[in-house]
Amino acid sequence: MRRPSGYENDAAHEVYPDGIHETIAGFLADEGFDPRTATLDEPEHGLTEDVLEDTDVLTWWGHEAHEEVEDEVVERVHEQVLSGMGLLVLHSGHFSKIFKRLMGTTCDLKWRDDGERERLWLVEPGHPIAEGIEESIELPETEMYGEHFDVPAPDTLVFNSWFEGGEVFRSGCCYRRGAGRIFYFRPGHETYPIYHNPEIQKVVANAVSWASPISGPTLSRGHVPESPEKE
Repeated sequence: MRRPSGYENDAAHEVYPDGIHETIAGFLADEGFDPRTATLDEPEHGLTEDVLEDTDVLTWWGHEAHEEVEDEVVERVHEQVLSGMGLLVLHSGHFSKIFKRLMGTTCDLKWRDDGERERLWLVEPGHPIAEGIEESIELPETEMYGEHFDVPAPDTLVFNSWFEGGEVFRSGCCYRRGAGRIFYFRPGHETYPIYHNPEIQKVVANAVSWASPISGPTLSRGHVPESPEKE
């Protein structure tokens, strides 16, 4: 989700003239994916039932307009994640309705936008999201996010960030909810060229691959009228 169409930010436009959503879609297409975009100002935010049914992984970036996302759409996305659709939540998407719904917490944190240096340390080098990544990624200018990050303990922590102000932050968190895989990835402020960074692009592409649904059995639940052995 991007901001409403009436929002203007010259600094953001200079870094992402076509919007962050188009930048992400562009490098994912270069990686062989078939991306589509959806924005807040579209009917149903572009996330209709048919669109979600045809989506393997939903990538969510949002800022400042989280409360404008319709609850009906949040419920629709929530059900789809539980059914197996992957979800990649980026940067300030931590405050999105869907991420808070899936985490069951406030997802609050500390922040400071002083253009500080960040170093993302890879703490789970054997994870598929880390494929092709060195032991750290350095970002010369970024917005600081600091602990305590009010989320459940991740199933797997892939990246941990250090900022030159001394703060640390859990920046790459993997979760499972129902049949769906979720990855929260911290970098991505709108006025810094973070999504132009090849290493960040690689992490995002790896995360989309990791979160993609896998083939599995069709499960049944509820009352079982007769034991299979009696058939």
